[in-house]
Amino acid sequence: MRVPRRSPLLLLGGLITAALLFPAGALAHGIVGKADLPIPVWLFSWAAAIVLVVSFVALSTLWRSPRLQQQHRRRLLRLPRALEWFACALGLGLFALVLYSGFAGAQAPTANFSVTFIYVIFWVGLPVLSVLLGDIFRALSPWRTSARMLWWMGRRLAPGRFAQPRLSYPPWLGLWPAVAGLVGFAWLELVYVNRDQPSLLAALSLGYFLAMLAGMLSCGVEQWGDRGDAFGVYLNLLSRMSALVRDDQGFLCLRRPLSGLPELPVRRGTVALICTIIGTTTFDGLSNGGIWRNNEPSLQSLFADIGLHSTPAYELTASLGLVLCILLIAGIYRLGILGVHSVSDRYDTDQLTRAFVHTLVPIAFAYVLAHYFSLLLWQGQALGYLISDPLGDGSNLFGTSGYQIDYQVISYAAIWYVQVAALVAGHVGGLALAHDRALVIYRDPLQAIRSQYWMLAVMVAFTSFGLWLLSAVGT
Repeated sequence: MRVPRRSPLLLLGGLITAALLFPAGALAHGIVGKADLPIPVWLFSWAAAIVLVVSFVALSTLWRSPRLQQQHRRRLLRLPRALEWFACALGLGLFALVLYSGFAGAQAPTANFSVTFIYVIFWVGLPVLSVLLGDIFRALSPWRTSARMLWWMGRRLAPGRFAQPRLSYPPWLGLWPAVAGLVGFAWLELVYVNRDQPSLLAALSLGYFLAMLAGMLSCGVEQWGDRGDAFGVYLNLLSRMSALVRDDQGFLCLRRPLSGLPELPVRRGTVALICTIIGTTTFDGLSNGGIWRNNEPSLQSLFADIGLHSTPAYELTASLGLVLCILLIAGIYRLGILGVHSVSDRYDTDQLTRAFVHTLVPIAFAYVLAHYFSLLLWQGQALGYLISDPLGDGSNLFGTSGYQIDYQVISYAAIWYVQVAALVAGHVGGLALAHDRALVIYRDPLQAIRSQYWMLAVMVAFTSFGLWLLSAVGT
């Protein structure tokens, strides 16, 4: 059954209105009171929606042919081989320091190098660097470096046994190991009560290292690293937004920003991976807001009534919220794809889901940057003293152990503006990618534009929801 032409416009208007009215109820929460903003949150939401609509009109009018389907690389310089070796050594050294400080250092989270490095530098800083500099984690990854070294040694000591991997990575497995890894890390960070225990983080890091090493030795470094390594897959995904890329000949190249995303290989689990990134960040914001805090005790009491103690009841409640947030994001994207499908029967919904999934990547990064910007800016400064005293035992290796975090380096209002700008820019980027892909798959430009009414509705919904989360949580 085909949907009448006016239906997408009516639904679009309804979704935009609902999404914009929803944040207006968050005025009393979090960052609004702290930042003393010059204009209310609902006005930010309307302004963001207007930017998206204007961008949509501009794209429809001025962007009449695909521009992002090819990268148009231009070589800048050849990267010295020594730089890659340095990056590999740096990654191994930092990983060794994480293990050593986690096991041997003080078990106080704020005094131990491992906690800040894992949750701030690795989890938040590396995604930002990946968007700015490209896929640097490919060289920094300690498990990839170790596996390559073992393969190199094996081929020289036993050429017959190490000629090729013993196993072939099963295609049906797709990216699901990476999805499981990201969900597991998010559960550790957002749900598990003892999440900041240094020895636990060191043990889990060592366990993940050994699991990745086993996978790479069994299926090959590239096969497993591009599919089974949660962090390698995640950071490579974000690096496709970067204007910088290293080619196979070792040259640093400049390309059009976002042009690496249309070439994203869509495997089984790719959609789930991207929805997981957005969904876990959504739950991080939601779990610190008033709605969750007001209803969480009632949910916990349901599990307490069946005999669970307070800690398991809390963790089970939070786990449920985490899963529901991921499913919510997947559901919103699915609704958008169903709307796109209503424009033309040329492609089925599965084909459209795979064709447009890369458009969610800028949104995923926007959510990460907006939500964790203040954490990176403030807690990232802790490396100033932790690098001199990584064990928290009073040492002063580089003379910086007395360094203090400067919380006045930026105002709350400035943080809010950065967060809003990140959200809007990410969604405009997603809109541009969706429009560019629509011009490729639809022969009629007008049909391509009509299909994007639905993607515009998705972008506005995500933007307004993100602004509501920020206003409800604060920084």
